[in-house]
Amino acid sequence: MGMGNAPILILREGTKRDKGKDAQFNNISAARVIADSVRSSLGPRGMDKMLVDSMGDVVITNDGVTILKEMDVQHPAAKMLVEVAKTQDAEVGDGTTTSVIIAGELLKKAIDMIDANVHPTLITAGYRLANIKAQEILKKVSKKVTINDEKLLKQIACTAMISKSVNKSKEAFADMVVDAVKTIIDKDEKGNYFADLKNIQTVKKSGGNMEESIMIKGLIIDKEPVSPSMPKLIKDAKIALIDAAFEVKKTETEAKIQITDPSQLAGYVAEEENMLKRMVAQIKKSGANVIFCQKGIDDLAQHFFAKEGIYACRRVKKSDMERLARSTGASICNKIEEISKEDLGYAATVELRHVEDEYYTFITGCKDPKTVSILIRGGTNHVTDEVERSLVDAWSVVKVSIEDGMIVTGGGSTAMEIAMNLRDYAQTVGGREQIAIEAFASAMEVIPTTLAENAGLDPINITIEMRKQHKAGKVNAGLNPFTGKVEDMLKLDVIEPYRIGKQAINSATDAAVMILRIDDVIASRGSPQPQMGEGGMPGGMED
Repeated sequence: MGMGNAPILILREGTKRDKGKDAQFNNISAARVIADSVRSSLGPRGMDKMLVDSMGDVVITNDGVTILKEMDVQHPAAKMLVEVAKTQDAEVGDGTTTSVIIAGELLKKAIDMIDANVHPTLITAGYRLANIKAQEILKKVSKKVTINDEKLLKQIACTAMISKSVNKSKEAFADMVVDAVKTIIDKDEKGNYFADLKNIQTVKKSGGNMEESIMIKGLIIDKEPVSPSMPKLIKDAKIALIDAAFEVKKTETEAKIQITDPSQLAGYVAEEENMLKRMVAQIKKSGANVIFCQKGIDDLAQHFFAKEGIYACRRVKKSDMERLARSTGASICNKIEEISKEDLGYAATVELRHVEDEYYTFITGCKDPKTVSILIRGGTNHVTDEVERSLVDAWSVVKVSIEDGMIVTGGGSTAMEIAMNLRDYAQTVGGREQIAIEAFASAMEVIPTTLAENAGLDPINITIEMRKQHKAGKVNAGLNPFTGKVEDMLKLDVIEPYRIGKQAINSATDAAVMILRIDDVIASRGSPQPQMGEGGMPGGMED
């Protein structure tokens, strides 16, 4: 039986396929669109982006990872660059824009090489060699920092905030950030520092201005006492944390109580009251004068607590309960009748404070506070959100600087030093990989180039001047966007953690290599029946 000329369908009808150079160019173009979208937000003169989601919510930011998370990215290669930013954010907390721009530039340089018939495998091999060498150079130009170098740590925090909207108040915020990280930092068995940033709590309240933001070594709980007749201030607080309800328990099985006599009803009601009284008496006996309860507190129990002068809050979040336990040294109790003096925590004051139109409970003066709270103020909700993002970046970089004990200079100086050294290294490698290493070196220069562009300066002049100074051995020569001159970044205190560069170069290289190795993209249609997508295209057939 002859086959005739019938077409053989292997892939489902409507499947879109790009092969060879087409696939590579499409992937690289998509990834570069992502890199270009955040490019103008780099550096102190960078611009902000306004992002509006499908619900109409607005986010205004110049934080690279926030921009990319909010963007609805469809192209698979472009999604890989979003992953680069997310990884950078998880590992370091800052430098997300830098990592994406480097990845975009590596891909841009790769297009020229592919056009010149350099095989992608050779390009990726060269990029890998260049990455290893770049990490060596980065380590060589890094400087030491310790937890006691308070001035240096503040400068690191200031550098992280210089491109953000909090720039004008960065000094005050830097003090706050360094103090916060030093409060929560711990040592492991080997004597290495580590910090869990979950122990820094932020409470945002719009109204007032940024300068009114305050930090307390303790906690701010967005709860008020359950009864208005409770005291508003407790000094020398003995704190009980309870994960049980101050209510009369209902039986697990369905039960009926039949009452035939009015005196029985009175006895039943009195017994309910006595049960609640006994619970409150148990708390009083333990010596507690402040209670944070994760569950409910019955109206009658509230009355008894108020009579005893005990400050009680109910339905406190689990995360807040854990922070309270860490700060005050209290144990979370599941059984009210078993609470004792040993389970209580201590704080110098527990106070109800009025902020704008809400009440908050402030717990301060803990013996060994392992948590801090920052009350963020700002003109609008968008401002407080952006202040929070800036502070998260700042304390992340301070944390990784203390953990690694290493810093590098900013302003594009480190990127330029890596580029200069890589060009020398390329000469020693030989072969076609040499072209890729030189391309990698040029790609690193995108950082000073972009800083110059965003500051409205001539990028070519700046790059030439920086090359000249680095050639003369000025390792810390970087761009000062405010004066438009190439200056010593160490003297200007423009410092960032070593881990920013390490992670940015690593993840940018990995993403570029992965995208370059793809030579075939097979995109299947979403569903068997063609659905009309936007613009009348059958579903799944849009680019």
